[in-house]
Amino acid sequence: MTPPFRKLLVANRGEIAVRVFRTCRELGIRTVAVYSEADRGARHVREADQALAIGPPEALASYLNLEAILRAARQSGAEAIHPGYGFLSQSGDFADAVRDAGLTFVGPPGDVHRLMGDKQAARRRMAAAGVPVLPGYDGDDQADARLLAESERIGWPVLLKPSRGGGGKGMRVVRSGADFAAALAASRREARAAFGSETLLVERFVERSRHVEVQVMADAHGTVLHLGERECSIQRRHQKVVEETPSPALDAARRAELCQAGVAAARAVGYLGAGTVEFLLTPDGRFYFLEMNTRLQVEHPVTEAVTGLDLVRLQLEVASGRPLPLAQQQVESRGHAIECRLYAEDPANDDLPSPGRVLHLCEPAGPGIRVDSGLAVGSDVTVYYDPLLAKVVAWGHDRAEATARMRAALRQTVVLGVVTNLARLRAILEHAAFAAGELHTGFIEEQLQQLEPASCPPAVALAALGAALRLGRNGGTRARRARPDPWGSLGPWRLGGGD
Repeated sequence: MTPPFRKLLVANRGEIAVRVFRTCRELGIRTVAVYSEADRGARHVREADQALAIGPPEALASYLNLEAILRAARQSGAEAIHPGYGFLSQSGDFADAVRDAGLTFVGPPGDVHRLMGDKQAARRRMAAAGVPVLPGYDGDDQADARLLAESERIGWPVLLKPSRGGGGKGMRVVRSGADFAAALAASRREARAAFGSETLLVERFVERSRHVEVQVMADAHGTVLHLGERECSIQRRHQKVVEETPSPALDAARRAELCQAGVAAARAVGYLGAGTVEFLLTPDGRFYFLEMNTRLQVEHPVTEAVTGLDLVRLQLEVASGRPLPLAQQQVESRGHAIECRLYAEDPANDDLPSPGRVLHLCEPAGPGIRVDSGLAVGSDVTVYYDPLLAKVVAWGHDRAEATARMRAALRQTVVLGVVTNLARLRAILEHAAFAAGELHTGFIEEQLQQLEPASCPPAVALAALGAALRLGRNGGTRARRARPDPWGSLGPWRLGGGD
């Protein structure tokens, strides 16, 4: 089959750029990387057929610089631009600018991004389409007294949520009227600083809720499919850490109902491409719309693992105008898959980012194991970008097997030179509540004492160890790429990555 495009530029970096390049190679599409000065030697730059510099390290001057990316596309002769996730991936202005430049944007049109990026407007559209929404207030009257009155009507506790943006910024749980004024002022202040808008929604806050999302895919010929759901309840400050599919909380009937709601949401906005409809699942099994991410999700590999579908390939086919190559009844899910996000963050220091240079890397391998990574020995982890390093994915015939494989994979994983959350990931997978599927969005905070990482050696010790390993490898003693727990002799320091 003729490739959907001859040349494609990925307006992103790190593991997602490497991931898109992999599918492009399989399809015979030439690839173009863009990079900031901080990423000059990055893996995604080396793996592309062509690479162009777009600016200084700061994201606003490089990966968020719309004009610089379009210049790179024109200079390279790319026909299409894939935005990855983060950066400009959900910018309606960027999608429109790509189209106006005569190029193809791999994703929905600008109007869809703008609609679903406005939580107030999105909530109204979903309610009109019959998609369940939480009891709440999404009105235009933003006066203090009105928001307080609506909160009292909804019932405490409530969640204050900025209409713009995401990532948990500006969100506040308010448990009583006495706390409302201070929380409201803080939410507005953060929302204004982060998103340029003080508009807030008020929704009922559900204790011990779960975060379950539906993967949708739509073409320009009227077909909208769901590819199943993902459980994303293991989070830290609204940042997902562990995801899996299928959700252990759903039976067949509720799963079908949830997935159909996801399809209805996509149809209601005239969606095109890959998107994710996120829902809150209450302890009694009811679900409510949260938001829609108008892009490929970080956690898409677990869906690929159980369906056997390449979501990036489907994105490219749909963006080129081709119809989806399958119907809903042809989408099959087999087994269970779990993804763990490996971050350059220090759990012992309030999860602050941990910049540095990767001195040694040992990635896991084995049956059912996949690693999506932008890392290589010598990679610099900077303060300029998101600290996500890699994603480890484990597939099994059932949840127990997937969990066992993930535990083994995490034991094999070693990153030296930067502090990571590897020890915490291991603790989560070993926890009895995780094994029982007893998950909720406050899981990490509730179990934090049990998930605290072991004490680690000082950074200088890690650097010396990494340098010694590199010297040994260069001298002919090459480390095996994957081996079980290679640092067992280090006792409590064996977890690697400063954990």
